[in-house]
This record gives sequence, C-alpha cells and structure tokens, in this order.
Amino acid sequence: MSFDPAPAARALQVARAAGTGDNLDPAMAPQTEAQGIAVQLALAGLMGAIPPAGFKIGATSKTMQDYLGLSGPIAGFMPQAGLHESGVTLPYSAFRNLGVECEIGIRLARDLPSGACTQEQAADAVADLFAAIEIVENRYPASPGTPTLIADQVFHAGAVLGEAGAWRNHDLPGFAGRIMVGAETRGQGRARDLLGHPMAALAWLAASREAAAFGGLKAGQICMLGSVTPPIWLDGPCAVMVQFEYLAQVRVKFT
Repeated sequence: MSFDPAPAARALQVARAAGTGDNLDPAMAPQTEAQGIAVQLALAGLMGAIPPAGFKIGATSKTMQDYLGLSGPIAGFMPQAGLHESGVTLPYSAFRNLGVECEIGIRLARDLPSGACTQEQAADAVADLFAAIEIVENRYPASPGTPTLIADQVFHAGAVLGEAGAWRNHDLPGFAGRIMVGAETRGQGRARDLLGHPMAALAWLAASREAAAFGGLKAGQICMLGSVTPPIWLDGPCAVMVQFEYLAQVRVKFT
C-alpha cells in the first residue's frame, strides 16, 4: 500500500494549533526519510508555504548530530510568517518548550536547482550572509524518530535575521560565534562547525531530497545553515543575542 502523507500533515497542523505534542499515531507516522519529506511537503501546502520563504538545516555540526542522534544533516521549510528582523519582541507564551540557536543565514541571489552542487557554486549564488537566531520548539513528548522529525520541520518555529555583513574576503570558517541569554554566554562555536564550511552546508541543502521535493532553492529565499551550538532551552521571558565575527549582532526579546 502506498503511503499517504495527508493524514500525518493534518495531525501535525492540529497538534500545533492545540499546543499539544506532535508525536504521531504509528498508523499514520512516516517510517522512512522519504515519507517524512512527503509529509513535510504536505504540511507546507496546508500552511500556504509553497514555495516556502526558505529552508533550515538541522544537524550540520557534529555536536547537533550527536544531540539529535542523527548520522547527518536534515532540513525543513520555513514559512514567511516566522521570519523576523533583528530587535523583534515576541511573546514567550506563543511558543511551546522554547529554544534558540546560534546560526549563520544567507539570502540567495539566484536559483540553485536541485541536484549536485559544489561549495563554489553555492557561494556564487549567495546575495547576503548574516548572523541569525533560529527559534525552535521541542514539540515532542517522546523521541519522534528521524522521519517524524523531518516531517515536523526539524524543531523549526521561526527565525530572527541580522543585517548582511562582509564575508567573502575573510576566513568564513574561522568566524567565532556566541549566543547570550541576558548577560550570560550560553554557547560558543565556529562557522567551520557547519560541515566544515557554511557554503558546504548550503551545497548540501541544494543537493538534498528536502530541497528537491520543493523544486530546488529559489532566488530570494533565506537559508539557515545550522547552529554552531546545541539548542539553548529557555525557562522564561528573556533577551537573546547572537554574534559572529565581522557580522552584526542579532537580537530578540521574549516577553
């Protein structure tokens, strides 16, 4: 019997609206990564996010792969409504089990068709590069498994985007990043933690099955290239700041 992604996509949408856990009934849950991608595409359709505003990559660093129990990266779409400019104030209560991540993001100048992509081709397609904060939710009362994690956008709940900065004449892999909650540094890493080079992460995304399902990467889309630290789970309203060398700080306040 062929797999129908629609029931799982509807169940994920209902669970989010109700603020309940997103673990799926085994009878409808995806059992393979390909099925998880099919559910993700169906969920994007329900959210009016085809084409999406962009994509996020999860587990580009070994730290995150170990944290999630994955052998490599996975990706999820991002709807426009969840993308915010630096300095935004958001209600803490609007999120469930809220976390933040220390990321580098890019905006594409031109399409990257699905399929094999070199690091150089990826870099040539970038218009802007900036520090970013991904907003994530732990929506899972129990470990969901990789297919459901893919279906449910890999924890994604939004992103805060910094101002574009200079990077082509610098040692991008060596950029040091840190994330602060209030006055406390909660995590640090370097851009090389993202598959060795952020542009290698973008090349991976361009060649991924997730991107292929959506027809490849498109000019103007935002791509979050992964976190250089594990998620920082927040226990109440606070201010969060992420900074990478040579790039402007990016900030969000949860009230």
